[in-house]
Amino acid sequence: MRTQTKDIQQHLTPPLAYEILQEGNKRFVSNLRFNRNLLQQVNETSDGQHPFAIVLSCIDSRTSAELIFDQGLGDIFSARIAGNVLNEDILGSMEFACKVAGAKLIVVLGHSRCGAIKGACDHVEMGHLTGLLNKIAPAIETLKQRESNAAVTEEYVEQVASENMRHQLHAVLKRSAILNQLFEDDQIGIVGGMYAVESGSVEFTEELFRHGNPPMRAKVA
Repeated sequence: MRTQTKDIQQHLTPPLAYEILQEGNKRFVSNLRFNRNLLQQVNETSDGQHPFAIVLSCIDSRTSAELIFDQGLGDIFSARIAGNVLNEDILGSMEFACKVAGAKLIVVLGHSRCGAIKGACDHVEMGHLTGLLNKIAPAIETLKQRESNAAVTEEYVEQVASENMRHQLHAVLKRSAILNQLFEDDQIGIVGGMYAVESGSVEFTEELFRHGNPPMRAKVA
C-alpha cells in the first residue's frame, strides 16, 4: 500500500476520495485490512502530508476514523469532538485541510449509542459540557417538531444522532464561505454517515457533490 503523495492527491476527485473510504470500511468490516509498514510511512511523511479527506467524528473510543476506514499515516485528517459537532475551531481545521492542504472530501460521521447524544437528550448540564451539548439541541428540536410527545427511548436517541449528523453536515457550507466556494468550484465534496459500533460498518446517507456523484472505481495502489 503506497503512502499518500501530492501527486496522488492532486489526481483524486471528490467522488474517488469518497469511494476510497467506502472500500476501506468494507475491508475493515471484513477484517481484510491492508498490510501497511507504518514505520515506513512515518519516514515517507516526515517532510510533508497530503491527506485526501478530513473526517469529523466523535471522541468515542470506538470511532477512530483511521481504523474504521482502513487508512494509514498521512491519508486523512481526523477531527474529533464529542457528538461530532461543529464549532469555529473545527471549521477552521476543515478550511485548512481543504484550502491549504488539498483534501478533496469532508466527512461528518455520527455513530450509534453515542453518549453525547444521550446526554443532550437528557438535558445534562455539567461545566463546559453544557455548551457543547447545546450544539446538539437543533437536532432534538427538529425531531420534536415531527413527534411532539416522543419519549427518550433508545430508538429516539439514535434518530437524534442521525439528525445531528445531517444538521452538522449541512451547516458546514452555510457557515464557511471558504468551504462553500471550494464546493461550488467542484474542488471538494461532503458526505455524512453513521457508524454502527455493533458491527463496524458505516452507512452513508448524505452525499453532496457539486456535479453529482458519477460511478467511478478508485484505483488504490
